[in-house]
Amino acid sequence: MRRVVVTGMGIACPLGVGVSHVWGRLINGESGITAIQSFDVAELPAKVAGQVPAGRRESGGLDLDEWIPHKDLKKMDRFIHLGIVAAAEAVEDSGWVPANEEERCATGVMIGSGIGGLQSIYEASVLAYTGKARRLSPFFIPSALINLVSGQVSIKYGFKGPNHSVVTACATGVHAIGDAARMIGLGDAEVMVAGGAEAAVCALGIAGFCASRALSTGFNDTPARASRPWDKDRDGFVMGEGAAILVLEEYDHARRRGAKIYAEVAGYGMSGDAHHITAPAEGHEGAFRAMKSALRSAGLAPADVQYVNAHGTSTFADDLELDAVERLFGDAAGGLAMSSTKSATGHLLGAAGAVEAIFSVKAVQEGVVPPTLNLDEPSRPSVIDRVAHTAQERPVKAALSNSFGFGGTNASVIFRAAA
Repeated sequence: MRRVVVTGMGIACPLGVGVSHVWGRLINGESGITAIQSFDVAELPAKVAGQVPAGRRESGGLDLDEWIPHKDLKKMDRFIHLGIVAAAEAVEDSGWVPANEEERCATGVMIGSGIGGLQSIYEASVLAYTGKARRLSPFFIPSALINLVSGQVSIKYGFKGPNHSVVTACATGVHAIGDAARMIGLGDAEVMVAGGAEAAVCALGIAGFCASRALSTGFNDTPARASRPWDKDRDGFVMGEGAAILVLEEYDHARRRGAKIYAEVAGYGMSGDAHHITAPAEGHEGAFRAMKSALRSAGLAPADVQYVNAHGTSTFADDLELDAVERLFGDAAGGLAMSSTKSATGHLLGAAGAVEAIFSVKAVQEGVVPPTLNLDEPSRPSVIDRVAHTAQERPVKAALSNSFGFGGTNASVIFRAAA
């Protein structure tokens, strides 16, 4: 397999827009979780979420008119908007501009989503139900389809290589990055624009997860305290929206053009629980096997990894993931740092793995591991340092990031410094 490196990154998430801005807020221990004000939550038990803040680009906010022609905005659901914004930053950051048809055909896109255009589907269904089906936009279907993030980015830049999408619930972002890296490794592309986008913070999305009693409802008056992985007072996850994109590139291709290299995609592992539609198996056996597979593909031992960005959603499953990490790392667990950045962003569903991949790359690049906010009293002790409250400076030669999804799908990816 050919080596694959990260040469560009872009992000729009509850901490803001722009990798530098978001990373700065994250390591400063700031939260992007606020009260929901974009729709009426009076009848909903959960009233907080992580939403991309409005504002100008230079201040780390989102003004879609800065990124997408106004006439095109209504042709796309918000998850596509967010994906285009993150992709634009990533492509610009990478400096990659194909010079000819051969290079365009060697550049592909793989951006996924867990749910896709939920708000567009909701609005269209209301029109149809109330006898107004003829008022449906001709752009309704392409505005809601998950693969249209990849499609729109491909069209925008003229990238004619593999045009693909991943849909694996909350594991989508890691699967998209790992699968795209394998395409490059196998020679199907030289460059891939990969990641995830999600915008399910809407009345239907919140109501659906409330119905399954998955969301936090006990911190509506103190939103920044609502997402609390591993803490004894956790009461469910906080939904977030956003997108994150990485430009992946074959190592020699990146070197030849003098690209800056953030990190190498060293390993990738997948597994299935075959257990339950939403709950992981005892001991999170599937997570254990995904992480073990990622280490094997990277040719690394557990002691070679210094940081784990946990799936850590702020539910009971956090402790099962902790069990699996302790079991896999064994004697090396005592030297490991592991945090859940969902404590600051909320859970971005299909975009979560891509957002956390960027945070893992930054940990390798900067030698700083981000904190777990709101970890006031751990639900159980561990030899693993869960980086409570405050970021830590420490050398990170390799970082592992986990994402797990409904249906028992698990994915792990490892980034390391590129020699």
